[in-house]
Amino acid sequence: MPAPPTSPARERIRGTVPKLAEISDKLIYGEVWERPQLSKRDRSLITVAALMAMGRDAQLEGHISRALQNGVTKDEISEVITHLAFYSGWPTAMTAALVAKGVFEKG
Repeated sequence: MPAPPTSPARERIRGTVPKLAEISDKLIYGEVWERPQLSKRDRSLITVAALMAMGRDAQLEGHISRALQNGVTKDEISEVITHLAFYSGWPTAMTAALVAKGVFEKG
């Protein structure tokens, strides 16, 4: 199996907690994300929704970028944020909207 691609987030922590970065590379992105039962696009949409709902804003930025690379549209990300506002709370939606805005403006 080819080595999974790394990310800026994992590279930032690799020198401090190398095992966590290694596990992320091999298990999460090397095995879980490669399972054929869900497309990477669907996994991205699910991950963005989960991170938003949990208020994991630092990780949300990277996963919104990944979602766009995996074929999720800006309109779909916007709709997920709007939809989840009523399930995860208005503050999480407003924060996610700002994170998404920043990602959209970069790309």
